[in-house]
This record gives sequence, structure tokens and C-alpha cells, in this order.
Amino acid sequence: ARKPPPDAVAVAPFQCRNPVHRAHYELFTRALDDPLVGENGVVLVHPTCGPTQADDIPGTVRYKTYEVLKEETHNDRTRWEYLPYSMHMAGPREAIQHMLIRKNFGCTHFIIGRDMAGSKSSVTGEDYYGAYDAQDFAKEKGAELGVTPVPSLNLVYTEEEGYVTADEAKEKGLSEKKLSGTKFRQMLRGGEDIPEWFAFKSVVKVLRENV
Repeated sequence: ARKPPPDAVAVAPFQCRNPVHRAHYELFTRALDDPLVGENGVVLVHPTCGPTQADDIPGTVRYKTYEVLKEETHNDRTRWEYLPYSMHMAGPREAIQHMLIRKNFGCTHFIIGRDMAGSKSSVTGEDYYGAYDAQDFAKEKGAELGVTPVPSLNLVYTEEEGYVTADEAKEKGLSEKKLSGTKFRQMLRGGEDIPEWFAFKSVVKVLRENV
């Protein structure tokens, strides 16, 4: 049987609905260094595996990518489980729902990213919620819910120093590299090489074999 963490240890879940790529991995592993989590805290990688948006990777395929990555990146401070849940893209209110769900799983904290569960306006095509609305709402309600929000870092990849915060990249004048999800899917379907700074080779292999 899997040994549970001690009662005093912080458990901070990482929510996602897509395959875990390098930036995601950097986000949740660096959350372990956040003072809110503490030196003995653990991260629960807890992706949703239900149906999502039409152009998303199917849940069964996402599950396979998580399994290979779990083996590849084994870490005693990182646990992996899966949530049979369909995202509603309801912004800050859904972020609160996710905090409550993870509390029922025994989590004490919740890693919350920018524009979590965000959606686009059907009128303007712009982001419907502000980039930090979900984080601010989680901070406001955290004490009432009994869950400590852990805002995730805003990371970017740079040619000079790898993954750093966007503020650090700007401050140092570093050269950012970007690859959109749309471009990634096009490269995947076209058999093009996917840069390793963006995605794990093992994850790319699973996606190419199943999508």
C-alpha cells in the first residue's frame, strides 16, 4: 500500500487538463520551494481526465502521458492521481470548486495558476476573466475554505537561462522562446521535431502513437 504523508505535511495539488509539458513540470516542482508549502511538503499532480474542449487531447491519451511521466520523473515529494472531472472553464468560481474537491482528497494547499479555468468572450474573443482574478478570489476565500492557495510562478523559457520568471527575463533582457499549443499540435501531426525545452520526449512519443 502507498504510504500517506504525515499529518503535519502540506499537500499541494497541481490541477491541469492537458498533457504535462516542461513548463508545467517546472511550475509544480518549484512550488515545493514555496515557503507556503514548507520543506517537507508534497505536490499531488492531480489532472482532470474527463472530456474537455473539442480540440483538447482525449482523456484516455492524457492518462497515458501522465503514467509515462510519473515513472520518468519519480520524486518522493511528488504523487500522481487522477480526477474524473470535466472542466467547465468557469474561471474564479471553478477555481474555488477545485479547491474544495482537493480538500476532500486530503489536500491542505492548492497551486493556482494565472487565469485558471479561464475562457474567451464569445463577443470579443478576449479573455473573459482577468489574469489574476482566480488567484485573488482564492486568496480571499482560502481561510474560509481551510485551504491555502499557492500562486504559481509566471515562468517563461529563455535561451540563456532556461526557465525563469517573466519578471526576471524582462529585468535581465533575456531572449524568450515561445511555442503555442496550436503550433505544437500542428508540429505533432506533421511529424516535426518537438523541442525538448517545450515537451518531454516520452510524452511526445505517447501522443504521436495515440492521436
